[in-house]
Amino acid sequence: MNSHDTSVPRTILAGYPDSPAARFVAAMNAGDPTALDHAYEDGAVLVPVPGHPVTGPARVAANRQLQSFGLPIEARPRHAYVAGDIALLIVDWSMRGTARDGSEVDLSGTATDVVRRGADGRWRYVIDNPHGTA
Repeated sequence: MNSHDTSVPRTILAGYPDSPAARFVAAMNAGDPTALDHAYEDGAVLVPVPGHPVTGPARVAANRQLQSFGLPIEARPRHAYVAGDIALLIVDWSMRGTARDGSEVDLSGTATDVVRRGADGRWRYVIDNPHGTA
């Protein structure tokens, strides 16, 4: 089947190395805010706090706040459903440990994310909702 064939809905292996979640984790753990921002489309929405979506500079700032802890994020993709160039990702994630400032961090959730494949073939986040249905 052609990777752009939209006649049959399909699931894809959620853990393949170039998945959006894998690239997000690599950029987050590298502490590289530029690489992390490239995981998103221009105008993409992040929901860092349930009910409070942000975009643009506020999205970048929210991700930098997470990176400032200096802790690795782990992500375990549960499902990825693809319809043409759009996919819905369900991803279990966690970030735990002692932050650079000495505070204990214990964050986790199940993300419900929407990604889109661009003209370059790369998947980028359109909606990043780390708190899923909350």
